[in-house]
Amino acid sequence: MDMKKSIFIVLVCGASFILPTMACTNSADAKNTVEQTSVQNVKPEDSFAKIQFDKLRADMGKFPSKDPIHKAEFQFTNTGTAPLVIHQALASCGCTVPTYPKTPIKPGEKGVIEVTYNGTGKFPGHFQKTITIRTNATNEVVRLTIEGEMTE
Repeated sequence: MDMKKSIFIVLVCGASFILPTMACTNSADAKNTVEQTSVQNVKPEDSFAKIQFDKLRADMGKFPSKDPIHKAEFQFTNTGTAPLVIHQALASCGCTVPTYPKTPIKPGEKGVIEVTYNGTGKFPGHFQKTITIRTNATNEVVRLTIEGEMTE
């Protein structure tokens, strides 16, 4: 009898752990179904920002190492219907520093991102650096490139 009671207790305990887990799974599935239905009923925004650059690459050409600091400009336009906000501009290297407008750019307005390359202490030769721009635009991430050649 003790063996039968032990097995019965193990089964009851096991069922008490399994059944609530199944109930949670079912309610989570129901919640996901409700969330999916809600998302499908949401209409897309009528207003959005969109950033469009005149160019995505700037060639700084050849320059001597005794004159190592050079700048490039990337002009852009907000071609969307809502204000454009640039959240971040990150360069691939510490020798490259981007500056960008901190205020929102209204629809139809233009702006400039200026990139300064400082080759001081760097080896002469060809270089290529990328600047990643993060915005609230429909095209959230844009990569700009500068390149050139620093001679001895």
